[in-house]
This record gives sequence, structure tokens and C-alpha cells, in this order.
Amino acid sequence: MRRGLDRAVVGRVVAGVEVAHVRAVRRHLLGVRDFETALPGRRVLAACRRGKYLWLPLDDDRALVAHLGMSGQLLMVPAEMPLQAHLRVRTRFAGGGSELRFVDQRTFGGLFLDDLVPDRAPVGPAGDHDPAPGGIPAVLSHIARDPCDPAFPDEAFRLALRLRRTGIKRALLDQSLISGVGNIYADEALWRARLHYARPTETLTRRDVEAVLAGVRSVFAQALAAGGTSFDSLYVSTEGVSGLFDRSLAVYARAGQPCLRCGTAVLRDPFMNRSSFTCPRCQPRPRRARW
Repeated sequence: MRRGLDRAVVGRVVAGVEVAHVRAVRRHLLGVRDFETALPGRRVLAACRRGKYLWLPLDDDRALVAHLGMSGQLLMVPAEMPLQAHLRVRTRFAGGGSELRFVDQRTFGGLFLDDLVPDRAPVGPAGDHDPAPGGIPAVLSHIARDPCDPAFPDEAFRLALRLRRTGIKRALLDQSLISGVGNIYADEALWRARLHYARPTETLTRRDVEAVLAGVRSVFAQALAAGGTSFDSLYVSTEGVSGLFDRSLAVYARAGQPCLRCGTAVLRDPFMNRSSFTCPRCQPRPRRARW
């Protein structure tokens, strides 16, 4: 979705905004009227993402921030296209053409304006590169860098894991340590790293952590190239296209099916009101586990 926004809106000037449902801008504390009047005339400078937040830096040191919740969609469509069901916010651009529509069936997501602040997340060796021009929205200041960010601090992440007393999957889902890793991609990355989700973080070696990060990054690269993992029609790109990475899943949602590496039947365990999927041979359960 970020890539679609980058192609479609960067460099364009907002011409008008219409809020169709007040709940969609509930996080904009100055209200609907301010949201609708603050955006026209502003130019979009970039399209950025961290964790589950997307934001469009504007030319007034603020950003239009989006959190999609469970069912939110940001769709680029022709301006003359009939309005969709569950349309919440409509953004038009100077020069006409396509417009940006925020559609959200459950209305758990939303849009709001936020000030850009310096990014204080730790940086690694490539810290001179910052993909977020002008900083990050203030609301994101507690969220760690994304593992695909060239400035992600591998060594600081390894040391932080050593200080935790938890299982590796719980750590991967902790947005204060690493952002963007959800339940599906955590299982897929740990399968690639040959580590069980309950492996205590304090027992991980440098090689283990390197394998975990390599697993996460390779899963991300493949999933992004495939447009993401779409289990239903709500998860689509800005063009309305579903992702195809569900066809490449190695363990997630494959309980009872053979492991793609060794042929052993994949196991499903309850995990934090969700599920974890592992290969019992490739990812043996640790004798001392942390959940």
C-alpha cells in the first residue's frame, strides 16, 4: 500500500477533503472541520510506513497519518467512480484524475494530522539514511524501526533480546523492539531461522539473532513482492489488488500438512489468543520455554 501511495500521490497537491463518517477522523483532536480545511493546498512530499502506520509528510511540517485497523483500505480510484460502501474519507488532488478514498467496513482505523518530530529510534551502521523526510509523526515515537529500514540497529536489537525474559515470538511482536512483524510473518521467519517460538530470548546466540533477522527480512521481501498476504477481500493494495503471499506460506495455517523442508506434519499451538505454527523437527521445542 505504501508503494502504491508513493506512485500515486507523492508530489501532488490536495484540492479538497470530505469526511463521510466522523469516527474515521476521531484521532484528529481538532475535529472534522479542522481536518477538512487544513489539508487543501498542502503538497505530499513522500509516502512512509512504520509498523501498521502509514503517513504522508506534507509541506507544512505535519503529516497525514493513517492506521488501517482491521479493515481499512486506502484506494486510488478515478474521481468519477461511484462511491463505495463504507467510504469514510475522500481526498481530491489538484489537476483532477484519481482521488484517494479511505474505506473502512468496521471503522476501527482512521486518519489524522500529526506534527513531524525527530526520529529518536536507535540506528545501526546505516544511520545516515533516513527514509522518513522531515522526521516521523509524534504518535510513532514509541515504535521501533522496521527491520527493512537500512538504519535498523541489529546489534542494539540483539542486546535488547538478551535483556528480555520472554519467548522469541513474543519479542518479535513487541513493537518497541522491532516494528512490522505480525503473527503470520513471525511464524514464517522463525521457521526459516529453525527456531521454536518459545525459545527464551536470553539463550539466543549472535548467530541465532542473525538468523531471525535474516528470516524476517527474507519473508518481508517475498511478501512485499507478492503484494502481501490477503486471506480475504479487505486486504488489498491501493489499486484494489489482493496479495498472493498466502500461496507461499511454509507453516502458517498449514497444521497437519507436511513441512516444506523435511516433510514432518506442521503443528498448531494456541498462542496469545491466536495460533503458532511450527515444524516439530525443524523447530524443536526448547526444554526451557518462555511463552
